[in-house]
Amino acid sequence: MVLEKDGMQENDDTRRLLEIMARLRDPDGGCPWDVEQTFATIAPYTVEEAYEVADAIDREDLPALKDELGDLLLQVVFHARMAEEMGAFAFGDVVDAICDKMVRRHPHVFAGASVEDAEAQTREWEAHKRRERAAGGETDASALAGIARGLPEWQRALKLQNRAAKVGFDWPGPAPVIDKLHEEIEEVRAEFDAIAAAPGDAAAQARLEQELGDLLFVAANLARHARVDVGTAMRRANLKFERRFRSMEALAAGDGTSLPALPLAQQEAYWQRAKRAEIADGEAADE
Repeated sequence: MVLEKDGMQENDDTRRLLEIMARLRDPDGGCPWDVEQTFATIAPYTVEEAYEVADAIDREDLPALKDELGDLLLQVVFHARMAEEMGAFAFGDVVDAICDKMVRRHPHVFAGASVEDAEAQTREWEAHKRRERAAGGETDASALAGIARGLPEWQRALKLQNRAAKVGFDWPGPAPVIDKLHEEIEEVRAEFDAIAAAPGDAAAQARLEQELGDLLFVAANLARHARVDVGTAMRRANLKFERRFRSMEALAAGDGTSLPALPLAQQEAYWQRAKRAEIADGEAADE
């Protein structure tokens, strides 16, 4: 069944979710936790749910993806409900806005325009965004304009690098980026030496932070040149570390001991055992 509400079509499932959210936010009989939330307190949950969606996709777990997409949708409904209570906008306005944006930014689909390929469409998309910002009164003409400051910093680094690359400011390939990475590692090493020579030196600590930032920025740039998604690479590295660490714990327990009771050298030996077992299992699975 499709219903008309405030100029938008709303199906029964969507209406039910909106009604549940309204009930949860009702000061008279709603959930105390939900009632006291604000945009600022909910924002971290919104980011977390987006990452959980990405995790389910990475694990190719479709039942989990269904659940996580529901959790992410709830975040949109939650923000929209709070805005509606303030008289700012409602869920229907959010839907209308994104529909209008998708139609506006895809003239090759909805308005008879043509585009050569996906790369050309990406350029057109950025051009549409610039025109929209200009129409909205933005005066920042930089190639870096419009990159949100609320993004995870590794993601913002990639967007900054991509924008700079569009005007030709980019390394010609991965080799010079690797050279730069080695250079940054040596600068980090030098700052660690400076701190060791002068413990408690606040200026040295600040320089170390700066050099570590440079190192991470260049590492993100190397991933970009490799066409590797930084978030995906880090998720997989984290999963691998967690898997091997848990295996270490299990191996130690099987030997009648525990990791906290062991010196680092013996812990490292368990790490190597866990790594060898994982490699062997992978080879067996390939046979």
